[in-house]
Amino acid sequence: MSEKLVGIVLVSHSAEVAASVAELAKGLAGGAPAVPVAPAGGTEGGGLGTSAELISAAAAAVDRGVGVAVLTDLGSAVLTVKALLAEGDELPDGTRLVDAPFLEGAVAAVVTAATGADLDAVEAAATEAYGYRKV
Repeated sequence: MSEKLVGIVLVSHSAEVAASVAELAKGLAGGAPAVPVAPAGGTEGGGLGTSAELISAAAAAVDRGVGVAVLTDLGSAVLTVKALLAEGDELPDGTRLVDAPFLEGAVAAVVTAATGADLDAVEAAATEAYGYRKV
């Protein structure tokens, strides 16, 4: 496929949660097989936590040259991504930490990325998920 799509990285304290949210988001986006989505959950040893190395590897894996949106679950995941961004050379150019709810934001990001939208549109869609009302 010649179309370049925004990559999505889902950072959770749990490998299982990150992988499940990635699977759900792609499924709800009609499979969205072309959207590069990578979970980065837990630690290298399989425990709960966050890993700079796993996040960097996931971002490199989904980078198609048009930006990478990173969504996180909880506080230290945010801090880890911010530290990687501050380093300047640990994440691909055009990587952006997106302030969005983890599950709803991931679905919105993947659905939007599947349309070929740019990073700004993917971020906007994910951020808008804060406004989703359930009642």
